[in-house]
Amino acid sequence: MQRFHQLPRGDAESFFEELDAHEHATLLLQLPVKERRAFLRVLGPDDIADTVQEADAEDREALLGLLEDPARAEVVALMRYAEDHAGGLMNPRFSSIRADMEIDEALAYLRRRARANEAMDPTYYSYVLDSAGRLLGVISLRGLFAAKPGTRVHEVMHRDVVTVPEDMDQEIVAKLFEKHDLLALPVVDGQGRMKGLVAVNDIVDVLEEEATEDIHKMGGLSEALDTPYLDTPIGEMVRKRALWLSVLLIGEMLTATALSYFQAEIDKATVLALFMPLIISSGGNSGSQASTLVVRAMALGDVRMQDMARVFRRELTSGLLLGGVLAVLGFVRIIVWQAVFGSYSGHAIGLAGTVGLSLLGVVMLGTIAGSMLPFALRRAGLDPASASAPFVATLVDVVGLILYFSVASVLLAELFR
Repeated sequence: MQRFHQLPRGDAESFFEELDAHEHATLLLQLPVKERRAFLRVLGPDDIADTVQEADAEDREALLGLLEDPARAEVVALMRYAEDHAGGLMNPRFSSIRADMEIDEALAYLRRRARANEAMDPTYYSYVLDSAGRLLGVISLRGLFAAKPGTRVHEVMHRDVVTVPEDMDQEIVAKLFEKHDLLALPVVDGQGRMKGLVAVNDIVDVLEEEATEDIHKMGGLSEALDTPYLDTPIGEMVRKRALWLSVLLIGEMLTATALSYFQAEIDKATVLALFMPLIISSGGNSGSQASTLVVRAMALGDVRMQDMARVFRRELTSGLLLGGVLAVLGFVRIIVWQAVFGSYSGHAIGLAGTVGLSLLGVVMLGTIAGSMLPFALRRAGLDPASASAPFVATLVDVVGLILYFSVASVLLAELFR
């Protein structure tokens, strides 16, 4: 805070604008009231709404009270929207003109607004509205300057405008930006009236937020952290981590149950225990790979529900080839150790075959489970990112051990007599 106060006013405002909403709220609440008002006015209405929502309930009214009536009305209206909807992202201030204006008249109007320092979103577009505020078209500033004098706006505006409804999810909005390569998207209500616009810089923040949420869920958190790691209270962090850890512990108890079922085989052939970690980790790793690839492909829109059969075939083939590679490595490792150290008595071939076939099976199982689980979760209306690597690994552990000892009971039958 001391260093912040030492900055020249212009530098302090630039620094403040670069902070995120949580940092805005934290810093504002440490400033004197007079300075709070000055710095809060540096932000646009959408950023102010995000900042107010980051503050504690008892501080929100105080922050809103620093705004003049028109700005406060804009911010309160924005706060009524869901945070992850287009309405919650939009800036209600934008450049608008009428369709019947002549080009020179439109330019003079925009110039007057700029000189009056009226807040407008800094994009390169002007939106053409009718008397009821319905969106008719859009024209770039370059288009305005290039048009011949005397031409009316409706003659040169683009009528085919990509718009988004107020309640569109922010992930879909982000995909529209990517698809159409735009700097801004107008937000309209059910009657086609323009309510604001979402700029590309807002979507950059959305993409970072969505990626962070997916990574947290794939890492085994029941919910993504809402605040930076070091600012998250320990109690909240423990709560969001404990659920999945508890579920995974229960899942691993099934692994212990499977081991107890094969306790007699382990007692008779203790050498099998040496390769259990190898079998378990290979299945879990292959499942985690497949899950990560499919979840990310879903997030990018590369894979949809109708692609499930194609993904199944690809992962079945991949699992067969990857399992084959690991099976050969496991088989060769045992044979070489037998030749050099004589580690496995006369059972090297049977043990190598058991490990090799088990690796082939568990890797195939892992890739199929890891790739199909995200589809199952999406079908159930859940986030595919919840198919976290730990969950897939736990699922494969149990079946992998059963497969391993089942193969051993056939290829190493003489050890169990």
